[in-house]
Amino acid sequence: MKKIAIDLLWLRPKRVGGTESYIRNLLDGFLKTEEPFDFVLLVSQDNKDTFAHYAEDGRFTLLETNVVSANIAGRILWQFFCENRFLKKHGIRRCFSPVYCRPLTNGGVTYVNTIHDLQAAHYPQYHPFHEIAYSRLCWWLDVHFSKHIIAISDWVREDICDRYRISPERITTIYNPITVKPEETVPFAALADRYGIEEREYYYTVSQMIPHKNLGTLIEVMRLIREQGAPLPSRLLISGVNGESRDSLERQIREKGLERQITLTGFVENAERNTLYRYSRAFLFPSVFEGFGMPLIEAMLFGTVVVTTECACIPEVTQHKANYVHDPYDAQEWIRVMESAGNRAGEMDFGAYEQGKLTDRYLRLLLRELA
Repeated sequence: MKKIAIDLLWLRPKRVGGTESYIRNLLDGFLKTEEPFDFVLLVSQDNKDTFAHYAEDGRFTLLETNVVSANIAGRILWQFFCENRFLKKHGIRRCFSPVYCRPLTNGGVTYVNTIHDLQAAHYPQYHPFHEIAYSRLCWWLDVHFSKHIIAISDWVREDICDRYRISPERITTIYNPITVKPEETVPFAALADRYGIEEREYYYTVSQMIPHKNLGTLIEVMRLIREQGAPLPSRLLISGVNGESRDSLERQIREKGLERQITLTGFVENAERNTLYRYSRAFLFPSVFEGFGMPLIEAMLFGTVVVTTECACIPEVTQHKANYVHDPYDAQEWIRVMESAGNRAGEMDFGAYEQGKLTDRYLRLLLRELA
């Protein structure tokens, strides 16, 4: 069986949000299957330890590079100019990159890439010029040189086809596997003491703190609930890895005098996150752009009411079973929808996100395209 590299050099542990959850869920799914494969995990100096346990399965091998993932510029240059030669030196001519990053040329290596979204093309105002340039270059390389592309939703697949005018047959939609364990929780009392919350008397969201996540609107929602005396909880917890918007969000919270109402928890472990999903009044997800939106499905798996937007792929992945705000920036509309929100989580077909089924689809596609 031929070796297939899985490029993990882009992963900075606990720094890249949903893409890290996606690849770890997928790798865990590969561990559970009994199908044969020969995967070589291409790891960096600063992320190798987090993947070491996969090598306990003989179907996985770790291949360490001298890349430091935290040095983003250095990593990009190595991938552009050194990766092909490195892979071939180790007898590898097939590579799956679970993000859009890849070398400038194929250089005798066949690539399959996952594209999670074309965010920088839709919202360039949220990105510095060098990020936009790099993203657009890599998308162009994916479209023109990668043998196949995986999109994480039909919305993303259609977006790629529309923008690059490529054949839909070259792109396959495979949803992100969701692996929430209902039993993986902590006692609510411990979190209640830590954050000063009561059961069903707080709202919750999980989000990277970057502009398109639109967290500023939720801050305004909390202000209006307090000032208008709306019959809703005025307590909000926001969990997630930091981003460039954290300072501005903290400033907004201070300026509106909401320090006692809004808590930025930072990164939380899965068990704490799951408990906060389960006992919240509702999960609020104000993002204006998503390629998938894993927290939405995670919250609904716990039977939690979800209030979100109609933007991008969100109606698709929530199967039109959430409560939707038409104008994601209208705080008053948010309050109206929150007041009348119903719970249709029980109508969801969660099998669409089942790890084993999606892992099997990935495995069959990779073995076919990288044969």
